[in-house]
Order: sequence, then structure tokens, then C-alpha cells
Amino acid sequence: MYRPLRALALLIAVMPLHSLAQQQPASESDLRPRVHFSPEQNWTNDPNGLVYFDGEYHLFYQYAPESMTPAHMSWGHAVSTDLLHWQELGVAIPARGEEAIFTGSVVVDEHNTSGLCKDGKACLVAIYTGNYGSGKTQQEVQEIAVSQDRGRTFTPYNGNPVLDLHMSDYRDPGVLWDEESKRWTMVVALPNMHQVYFYTSPDLKTWTKVSSFGPTGAVGGQWECPNLVKVSDASGTSLWALKIGINPGGLQGGSGEQYFLGSFDGKQFTQSTESGSHGWSDYGKDSYCALSYNNRPAGHKPALIGWMDNWQYADRQPSFPWRGQMTVPRTLTLLRDKAGIALAEEPVVSPLRTGKAISISLSADDKGTLLGQAPMELNLKFIPTDAKIFGVRLYSDDSHWTELGFDLSRQRMWMDRTHSGMQITSSFPTKTEAPISLERPLDLRLVLDRISVESFAQNGSIAMTNLVFPLTSAATLKPFTEDGKGIRITGEAWHLQSTLAAKH
Repeated sequence: MYRPLRALALLIAVMPLHSLAQQQPASESDLRPRVHFSPEQNWTNDPNGLVYFDGEYHLFYQYAPESMTPAHMSWGHAVSTDLLHWQELGVAIPARGEEAIFTGSVVVDEHNTSGLCKDGKACLVAIYTGNYGSGKTQQEVQEIAVSQDRGRTFTPYNGNPVLDLHMSDYRDPGVLWDEESKRWTMVVALPNMHQVYFYTSPDLKTWTKVSSFGPTGAVGGQWECPNLVKVSDASGTSLWALKIGINPGGLQGGSGEQYFLGSFDGKQFTQSTESGSHGWSDYGKDSYCALSYNNRPAGHKPALIGWMDNWQYADRQPSFPWRGQMTVPRTLTLLRDKAGIALAEEPVVSPLRTGKAISISLSADDKGTLLGQAPMELNLKFIPTDAKIFGVRLYSDDSHWTELGFDLSRQRMWMDRTHSGMQITSSFPTKTEAPISLERPLDLRLVLDRISVESFAQNGSIAMTNLVFPLTSAATLKPFTEDGKGIRITGEAWHLQSTLAAKH
């Protein structure tokens, strides 16, 4: 989560490259994402309290009930049976007086360890940051609230706060059940110290600090939104992934998220010494505060959802009457190969495929393939002969495109949105990059929606998410190479069914 005054101060002044009024689509529905969750109206940012309970996936999220900018922050709420079709509900945890309700977790108290569940039945308990005051008077504490009605409403615990270090920046508790120790584990951020603290509790009310992690990795901004999740490779061998948001010190500018892979013994997280144990969960500019689901059904891979935006320009998104949207859900695995280890992500969109697959077969001199209208999913494989720099451009019209490419000499891939369409601030035109391994395949899995491109490369070990704001929803795929050298691109594309009908 953010501190409102700090976050607004970090936003870059608006310096449009073109007149936004001249480029503005005819209606807000032109920009509304088709396969990504966005609220009916008003501001949203971090996902909160992702949990599966009683047949429903819950998506709570930071929400401004009466504003298109962050104010009176509360928890909005939507539910789904498949992580794709969302029904938006009312505000679950509203701001109260001078208290704003910041980011946190929801757990299923299966055995009523808290003593807060009625009749001893399982209930939902939210653990969140209560933010009081601002500036020099700001204080952040950890609080809990209980829901007896499947997450529709929550009642604050009368013994709040459950954790108070008398600090202005101390937030975003990530809580999970540790089956081995039969205790709850919390990881919470101390943003300015570039640390996270680990706590354990038998009852969600009394917490004991057991360890800390950091500073390490990227420390150029405040640490936020820590998330601890266990991931397994193809053989069933597991490591723990500790994901930590950073703002404004993200790899590509503004907000971003790094991860560490290692072991966790119920008290202490220890980073692995294997190559690849530190990376970025997304190498684009527009995936932040991604959280994993608690209580996901047995046999299912871990899944997470992030906020698809960046604090550099989040309040300048030209959408109305809503502002902000989530990434598509992504499942997580541990990738282990000759290049080392990595956190691999796979988008959950294939159930939305509609109609026949569009076969793709392109060479360097081809004029391209007309794909049609977003939303779409593309799976591409690149087979270079003598080309060292190559890729594809996604054209929305003759003058606007988003470029995705590989540079084998530099061992980099990129996404370039400098020609994509509306350039909403001076910090928006960007070419984002990620390191690649020549030991891994040259592939791209793309999810195209009305205002975004999510890219997954090299067996999912590189995720790259960027907003693009094209002027139309059309998509034509064209290859490119440096000096026209040889390349072969094969794959398939699918149109995706819009999920708006279920939500609006």
C-alpha cells in the first residue's frame, strides 16, 4: 500500500507528447478492459486479501468509494468461481473516521484459532494496516477484522491494534497458515528500513517477532507489499518465494517488484545460493503489489493477481468513471534448468478462448497477419537463422504499434510502447527490458486487452506488463529483423471472450 501524501508527491508532472483531448476515445467503454478486473467506478490500486473460501475466489482491493483519486481508502470486493468472471460487491471494510484501511491479507480460520468465528465454524479474518493521520502525525498499525457472512462485511476486533511499533511506515501484512508449526505466519514491511519482519501467532491476535530479512537486493525506494508463497518445480521439489514491492525504485522506474527464492523454516527466510535466486516478478512498468491466494484448493498451483499500473502516472490514466485495473491471474511454478532457477508465471486465460485458433507462420519479409480485435491471446515461437535482433510489432493502425523483441548479442528482450498511442505523461513512453538466457526458448505468450499487453517469455521466467492505450482495439502482427536477416515465427492466436457481462 502507499502513503497518500507520499505517493501523490511522487507522481510525475504531466507533460503530454500530444494533445490528450484530441486522442481521447469517444467513450469510457472504449478503454474498459475486457478480460481484466476493473471496478465499476472510482479509484482502485493494490489487490488485498486474496482468498478462496466456500467455492468463491475473493478479490478485495484498495478502493476510494467516492473518488477518482486515492482518498478514504477502503477495501472493495469482488468474487468469482473461476478467477476470470468477477461479480463486484459492496465495500467490505470501509474507512472509519481518520483511519484509512490499507493493504493486507484474508485467511480462513478453519479451526477458530482466533475465537472470533461464531458457533466454532470457519470464518474469514482480515489482517490489514490501519493508517492514521498524515505527514509527521502519521502512524501505521496492524489490525484484524472478522467476517461471518463469506466476506461481505467485516467487524473490527475490539482489541485492535494487534501490532503497533509506533512507526509512521509499517505496513502490508502478508499472513498464511504454517501447517508444520500449526501457527500463523506474518511478513510485514518496514518500508524505509528496506526490511521485512516475520511474526508468528497461535490465534491471529497475539504476535511474536521471530526474524527479519533485508536490506538486500533493490533498495532504491520504500519496500511494500511483501508476499511469501511456496512454489514447486516439475519434480515436486519446492522453494519459498518472498516477493517485495519497491516504490519508487522499480527496475524500469516508479513502482516494481523483486523476488527472492530460498528456504523458510517457519521462522527464518534464507535466500538460496543458486543462480537466479533474486529477480523481478515483472520486468514491465505496470504490475505492482501482486499477492497470492490463501486457501487455494489442493492440487492447484499458487496463483496471484497484481495491480496493473504505476505510481508514476496512476492518477493520469485517461479512463472514466473508473481508474485502475488488475492483471490477469497468474499461476506460479519453480523453473529449474541449465540457466539456474527462476519464478515462472503462466496467465490464466485459456478458458476464455473462443472460436478457432488463428495459425501464425511468418518470416522476415512477410507483411503481417491481421488478428482482429482485442482481447486476444498469442503463443509465439521464434526461430532465428542469422538474425540477432528480431521480434514482432502489434499495430493498432498504420501509425501506432507496440514492439516486442529479442537481442541475442546483448541477451536482452524488450517491449517498446513509445509508438503505442496515447502518451499520458512524460514518463510514459518507455522501452522496458529484461535479461534473457540463451539456454531457454525464444518464446512469447501475450495477453492483449484494450489498454494493456502482458508478455511471458522463456518458459514464463520473464513477465513483462505494460499499459499501452492504443487508439483502436485492432491488432495486426508484423515481424521485424535487423537488416532483414532470417527469422521464422510460428504459433497460434485466439480471440478471448469478454468477461464484462459478468461484472457490469
